[in-house]
Amino acid sequence: MISTQAIPWEERPEGCKDVMWRYSQNPIIGRYDTPTSNSIFNSAVVPYKDGFAGVFRCDNKAVQMNIHTGFSKDGINWDIEPDPIVMKAGNTQMIDSDYKYDPRVTFIEDRYWVTWCNGYHGPTIGIAYTYDFKEYFQCENAFLPFNRNGVLLPEKVNGKYCMLSRPSDNGHTAFGDIFMSYSPDMKYWGEHRPVLKVTAFEDSAWQCLKVGAGGVPIKTDEGWLMFYHGVIKTCNGFRYSMGAALLDLEQPDKVLYRTQPYLLAPAKDYELAGDVPNVIFPCASLHDEEGKVVVYYGAADTVVGIAFGRISEIIEFTKNNSI
Repeated sequence: MISTQAIPWEERPEGCKDVMWRYSQNPIIGRYDTPTSNSIFNSAVVPYKDGFAGVFRCDNKAVQMNIHTGFSKDGINWDIEPDPIVMKAGNTQMIDSDYKYDPRVTFIEDRYWVTWCNGYHGPTIGIAYTYDFKEYFQCENAFLPFNRNGVLLPEKVNGKYCMLSRPSDNGHTAFGDIFMSYSPDMKYWGEHRPVLKVTAFEDSAWQCLKVGAGGVPIKTDEGWLMFYHGVIKTCNGFRYSMGAALLDLEQPDKVLYRTQPYLLAPAKDYELAGDVPNVIFPCASLHDEEGKVVVYYGAADTVVGIAFGRISEIIEFTKNNSI
């Protein structure tokens, strides 16, 4: 969904050779930006009316995980609702949830779809839709537990809805590959196909432990541009970095290219230190007709930052530096 509003933008700093660069005023959302929050991170935004809307992960001071609505005129300064989203019944009466975290949002056909990690006998993928970011209608969970990082493609492919996810376990998963699943109706999911696997340590160590889909993939002439996170276990624990991949337009479970080097890795204080140190976790992006893109990411599981790039340069980098 190309934004018709001006997306946040800052030109590449002088002397910077990287394909993506951070906003100089990061983080854009602090950990205490709602009255009860302990941290706000791993959140998703979309163009909406004359500005932007989003669904935000806000852990409260009891460290209960939930999702909240937010609105912004410029994509940088956000007003986040102090109370969590209250769901109504959508295509099911079963809307139980022990927790909600790490949302993604995309517009498909006539409504905005929200996916998140839903607590139902362990983590699985929750789904809801909204027309106005005021009323939300929860649907059947997509998969059995345990699963995380459910990300929808922004349109049907071959008449089916498409969702990326990472089957996992019930703990702080030390493994995980990205899969694609398909649905005729956003209720029943099947045809589960492997998409992106972890790499060998010697090939690309930053993504050798686990990988997970980031924000909603962007449709380009070259394929679906997917930002994703990769994880390595170091002497200091897990480290999350961001890469990119191109998926086939007609067969989106087929990877055409993926980055061997990362695009962004934890380097700034707000990425290195927080509730979970050494984390860059992309969850959303905005792009415009000029091919500019801004990626929203959780930093150290505590705050939200953004980074900029140009789609053509990212695609070229991905193709020229692919495993």
